[in-house]
Amino acid sequence: MTNPSIAVYSGGGSSQVADVAILGAGIVGLATAYRWGQRFPDAKIVVIDKESSVASHQTGHNSGVLHSGIYYKPGSLKAVNCRRGKAAMEQFCTEQKIPFEICGKVIVAVDDDELPILQRIYDRGQQNGVRCELIDRDRLRELEPHAAGIHAIHVPEAGIIDYLAVSKRLAELIQQRGGQLRYQHRVTGIRTYSDHLVVATNRGDTLARVVINCTGLHCDRVARSAGIRPDAKIVPFRGEYYELLPAARHLCRNLIYPVPDPKFPFLGVHFTRMINGHVECGPNAVLALAREGYRWRDVNLSDLIESLTYPGFLRMAIRHWRMGLGEMWRSFSKPAFVRALQRLVPDIRAEHLVAAPAGVRAQAVATDGGLVDDFLIQQHDRIIHVGNAPSPAATSSLNIGQTIVDQAVERLSGSL
Repeated sequence: MTNPSIAVYSGGGSSQVADVAILGAGIVGLATAYRWGQRFPDAKIVVIDKESSVASHQTGHNSGVLHSGIYYKPGSLKAVNCRRGKAAMEQFCTEQKIPFEICGKVIVAVDDDELPILQRIYDRGQQNGVRCELIDRDRLRELEPHAAGIHAIHVPEAGIIDYLAVSKRLAELIQQRGGQLRYQHRVTGIRTYSDHLVVATNRGDTLARVVINCTGLHCDRVARSAGIRPDAKIVPFRGEYYELLPAARHLCRNLIYPVPDPKFPFLGVHFTRMINGHVECGPNAVLALAREGYRWRDVNLSDLIESLTYPGFLRMAIRHWRMGLGEMWRSFSKPAFVRALQRLVPDIRAEHLVAAPAGVRAQAVATDGGLVDDFLIQQHDRIIHVGNAPSPAATSSLNIGQTIVDQAVERLSGSL
């Protein structure tokens, strides 16, 4: 399918009052704008982003998994939004002719110590309505001949997709309905008046009745610029990956995941076949030295000092220093990274791997050092603040957007 180019708004601010201004053109922001337009077809919608195109950060560095919702606490925002969002994403991609594939995944226990956690994950999957089954070593070998493991969970409904393609199509649909995408507009503050809000940017002001903050890596800063005290601070973690060379891609048929450590909201190093046929291996998670620090040499002293002096980060680091050192060691040592991968696929060798682009995760950390594991959506008057949207936010995005619109309608019906 040939998509028309996305128009770029390049002028200054506007005195016309928009019905809603959505800050951030990642997939959550775009999905929210799309859902708002469905609910209010005549609404004036403005999406504001500091970059020159959609999905420049977390969305554009996503490995493209359609998550099933098997891991998440039943009844949590993650569980509910993932299940509904996955169905909505599949329907959207079918209607818009965006390729996706329901290929299935395996979650592999490599020793007896992991079996109780594997059972708990399976039980959660059952409670969340996920189609999954416990399988033995022989069935695992049928699905993934090169995977290690004594038992596993097979999740046949997991899939793969291109979230950048989804984001581009959402942007096109928003524009077709008359919405504006204002790129290269960096938000510098939000001011509140009796009947409207003013979003100040480096290229002028935008006036709106409602503002929705979906700025991901900078969401806490944008919230503070509006006078909101977020419940947690964003600490950036870089996810580092390798990619299998074409001759080694047969070692992973689809998706191979480890049993995760229940103390962390990270899933551990795993193997992901992507929609383009490539296979990613990772991530290794280390503190990024900038909020957009995709490499070790990407250093922003202000960002780094903010992270290192935040009491919540310091408490987290003290609590989990051993795991943190292991992640850093794997960042500098390819052999150490390979050994981590070999727990799942013993045939992997260093010569099978080349470095792949990294991503940066906007991890909300509470002041007590706890890693916020669920989606965090707060409302302050006519501002809705998405304060934490980790994986599976991309899978869940269309339902997150619907949830935000429903929340706005419920609480702000007199202002809409």
